Amino acid sequence: MGTKAKKTAKRTTHRSSTGTKLYAVRKADGTFKDIQTYKRAHAADLRTKSKAEAAKAVPAKKKAAKKKAAKKK
Repeated sequence: MGTKAKKTAKRTTHRSSTGTKLYAVRKADGTFKDIQTYKRAHAADLRTKSKAEAAKAVPAKKKAAKKKAAKKK
């Protein structure tokens, strides 16, 4: 059983009546499945790392041990 990568949905851009740029994802029958603002969708895309970027990432260093607070006299 191999794991298949989830195919990303094709997004089309639209403009709302106020001029905001929107992304729309459609179902197979052509109806809208999801509508997001471009700003929100683009920010989510930037937060997500591709497999190539994740492979290049340097492994995280070990955390230093916490220092204990000095005792009060």
